[in-house]
Formats: sequence, C-alpha cells, structure tokens
Amino acid sequence: MAGFRTRALSAVVLVAVLGSALFFGSYYLWALMYFSSIVGFFEFLRAMREPADRENMKPDILESLGYAGISAVYLVFLIWDPIKDLVYVFYVLVLLLTALMIFYVMQFPRFPTSKMMQVFFGVIYVGIMLSFVYLTRMSEQGLKLVWLIFIASWICDTCAYLTGMAIGKHKLTPLLSPKKSIEGAVGGVAGAALAGFIYGIIIKPDYSAWIPAVICGIGAVISQFGDLTASAIKRNHDIKDYGRLIPGHGGILDRFDSVIITAPIVYILSQVFI
Repeated sequence: MAGFRTRALSAVVLVAVLGSALFFGSYYLWALMYFSSIVGFFEFLRAMREPADRENMKPDILESLGYAGISAVYLVFLIWDPIKDLVYVFYVLVLLLTALMIFYVMQFPRFPTSKMMQVFFGVIYVGIMLSFVYLTRMSEQGLKLVWLIFIASWICDTCAYLTGMAIGKHKLTPLLSPKKSIEGAVGGVAGAALAGFIYGIIIKPDYSAWIPAVICGIGAVISQFGDLTASAIKRNHDIKDYGRLIPGHGGILDRFDSVIITAPIVYILSQVFI
C-alpha cells in the first residue's frame, strides 16, 4: 500500500510539473527538457557500463563530449529559432561526431569502438529525441499539438494495460515482455486514437478532429516500440530500472521511454498534416 501511495504521489507531482511546463512553454519547458535530457543521458550511460563500474559515474572524455553535445543542442534552441534553424542542430551533431572520433584516436586504445558509438547514439536517443517535446510546443499551434505526444504515449500505455488485463491472451513479445499482449497493443492504439479524436473535438481546431486521431494512432504504434526498446536495453544490460529520480516509477528513461520516440513522430506528422 505504501508503494502505491508513493507511486501515486510521484505521478501527481510529475503531472503538475510537466503539465505546467507544457502549458507555459518558453524557458520553463526548455529548462525541464534540458534537465531531463541530461539526466536521461546519465541513466543511459550508466546502463551501458559494466555492473562494477556503475557506482563511480565520473564521466570520461567521450562521455563528457556527449554531455557537451546535448548542452550545445539546447543552447542552439536559445540562440536561434528552434523551428526555422534546426539545421544548426545538424551542425552540432556533425561536430560532436568529429570530436568523438578525434579523441577516440588520440587516446587509442583506451576506448573500444563501441564506446564512441554508444555516446553518439545516447545523445540522439535521449537528447535529440526528447527535445522534440520542446520543439513541438514551440511550433505553430504548439500549445494544442504538444499534448498529442502524451496522448499517443501515456494514454496508449494505460489503454494497453487495461485491455491486456481484460482480454489479453496472445503474447506480443514472449521473450522480451511476457506480460504484454497483442490485444493490449491493439487496445492501446485504439484508445489513443479515440482520445486524440475527442481531444480534437474539444479544442475545435481549424482542421478535422480526425487528424489528431490519426496522429495519435500512428504515434501510439510507434510509442510501443519505444517502450519495448527501453525494456530490451535493460534486459541486455541486466538492470531493473534506469534510475531512482521519480519514486515508484524509476528514472527519466523509465517514465519517458515511450515519449522519447513518440515526440519526434508527432512533431513530424503535425508538420505534414497540419
């Protein structure tokens, strides 16, 4: 019972902080997403390390470059227009990869090739992908569109869980996540699409309510792969949770595993359809 109260209280605080940041946007959301990206990157790097090396998380030079790369991306959002000048993010990634290659060679054979690839992947997987929450909010009609990310991910999670508990019989990924069912996955997509449609009716946009429904439906399909990817990484590296930042929920990557991959998809679809 105490565990449930802790989880519920954490959820309330999380919704309050995130909800207010999404509503007000601007520097508030920028700071929250930057913090989440840095912490999420830390959790990712910790998962990549050998169990004996996870207690001392003093970053090496390649990891430090990763932190610098994420910071540079968010700095770009402050200096230039985060929507019109996204090309500068591409420049940052090219410069980051170049720096990683230089220090990888200069300190050879200290680092295996996989370490350089892990850092670069982590910057994109956590830093870049998660930043699309901020980019969506700062886009035209962003106040209305940003909530589609969480409908497509968290509403999908809830509907998938409830549907799976009620009628789930056929396992979706027996080896990776035995408790997930095909019926639950379908129910999650359907629930997210329906929620997107209802949301579209409520906000009365200039476009059809079917567009949010389609975006949420597609986003819900993708979000489940984000969830499963995070689970696969944890299983491969023998960890239960990525972190302990959010009591009862784990770390940033535990709570935002589906949001990470859903955010860029919703942003892209909204730019295409709206």
